[in-house]
Amino acid sequence: MNEDSRPSSPDAPPQDLWSSILDSVSSSRSIPAKNVLILGQPSTGKSTLVAALLQKPAADSGKDEPRTDYALGYDWADVRDEGEEDILARLSVYTVPSPAPSYTALVPHFLPPRSALPHTAVLIVLDWTRPWTFLDELYIWLAWVERWVQSDSARELEVVREENRERWQAHLQHYTEPSTEPLPATSSALQGAILPLGPGTFTHNAAGVPIIVVCTKADLIDDNNDLVGAGASGMGGMVKGKGGEWEERTDGIMQILRTVCLKYGAGLFYTTPQPANLHVLRQYALHVLFAPPAPSPDSAGATDSAAAPVRNPFPFAHKPNTLDRDLIVVPAGWDSWGKIAVLRDGFDAKAWGEAWEHDLSAEGEADSEGEAGARKLYAALVADQGDKPPPLPPLNNPTPEQAFLAKNYDENARRADRDPRGIFRSPTDAPAAGLVGPLGASSFSLPTVERALAEMEHNAGTASASASASGASKRPAGLASPTAGGTGQIQHEVLQNFFKSLLNTNSKDRAASPASAGASPGGAAAKAPPKSAGAGLSSSTSSGLQADAGSGAEDG
Repeated sequence: MNEDSRPSSPDAPPQDLWSSILDSVSSSRSIPAKNVLILGQPSTGKSTLVAALLQKPAADSGKDEPRTDYALGYDWADVRDEGEEDILARLSVYTVPSPAPSYTALVPHFLPPRSALPHTAVLIVLDWTRPWTFLDELYIWLAWVERWVQSDSARELEVVREENRERWQAHLQHYTEPSTEPLPATSSALQGAILPLGPGTFTHNAAGVPIIVVCTKADLIDDNNDLVGAGASGMGGMVKGKGGEWEERTDGIMQILRTVCLKYGAGLFYTTPQPANLHVLRQYALHVLFAPPAPSPDSAGATDSAAAPVRNPFPFAHKPNTLDRDLIVVPAGWDSWGKIAVLRDGFDAKAWGEAWEHDLSAEGEADSEGEAGARKLYAALVADQGDKPPPLPPLNNPTPEQAFLAKNYDENARRADRDPRGIFRSPTDAPAAGLVGPLGASSFSLPTVERALAEMEHNAGTASASASASGASKRPAGLASPTAGGTGQIQHEVLQNFFKSLLNTNSKDRAASPASAGASPGGAAAKAPPKSAGAGLSSSTSSGLQADAGSGAEDG
């Protein structure tokens, strides 16, 4: 009986025992990846924020020239616990220097919303040296975040957006202000009760993205501003210094920013280059990145033996601060319209919220009733004192080209001395209608050439006429006079001979020598034609004409 009750030999261990152990250890020690997306214009202090989040020295800390922004900057570091022993997460920081589509189009390739949305926080950087740009930049960046999370219409992304929004809404509803005093003991029913969100709270940001609005260079609020602008809501002009009007203006700016942040469930922080100030921002960024998921509906009625809710490994123990202008801390979930109005009397958070809604619906344009949006009201509150481009020169509207040419053509046609064709025309020639410039009828009527050609044609025509008259009686009836149809050929030959005589440098010597005027081969000397000044005929041409005349005389 006892032998039967003894346990049998243990089964052989599975062959993959060590593999299963290693896999379990690896899964338990896996390092989660978290992302921070920093959006801001160039020279707004993004590199300082990156160095503070990653706890690295700033890359441009010892340089005077501005740092060059990449189209999409990236850096990473491991996040360790307080004892610097265990690695809790790997933090990746991306920076985008411009809202232009050529820059923002790169973000979905590295941070696809379907996988990166539950592990990403967004920091929107504003620069206190340019406060007039606050609302415009905030409007542009928040609109881009909405487009980024809705870039994909897949069902998986829609589920991720819903879960992320529930998680962030639970974070806002469960926020409690840190206190050094012990919390009073309350019943489990009161602890499980969740109050609804206040008016104007978390009305946008449909995907529940943790957003932090960071106003950098808060230490320069009173030093680098010389703003004078028309007041809005009876708040007077903006002046430099630490007077009451300037403080009133800066408080009004903070109230407007808090009203907009409340709509998106975002936090608001003012930062300076002081390490202690930046450390507070880093603690809050890690706190929202590791926000636990929303409790399931069944957990509300669970007993005490149920599993405890997930604890945030990075609690944020810093109290909200709205009084120190260089160290403003407004965590998401703490603010409300009532707390915003307490800061400065006369501020209507509801009206500014409605004006912001008008900007979103009408894209910042006034409607038919003349209602202005929040950005237009803010521009009246804070005048634009940025560097403006030089004004353009007055518009030069020149006369059309065809009208200008027609006007000058008519003037030149009426005045002969203004006609450019006059240098190519002799005074006796009449201008050819419809032709302008050297292509006119008398373009090549140079005095010397024209006179020489006229004389040559006259001499050639006289000789040919006399020859034809003397030999007309003996020529057969069927043969026509050689000059009757050959006038054009004679002119061509005369012109050709004239230019040949110009090329011959010894033509004048041959024309003047006695041998050139010799008798004909038959012994009868032909009488040379009378020499005319400027005729310029060569000896060969004269001999030809004389021979032709002699033959005609013999026939007679």
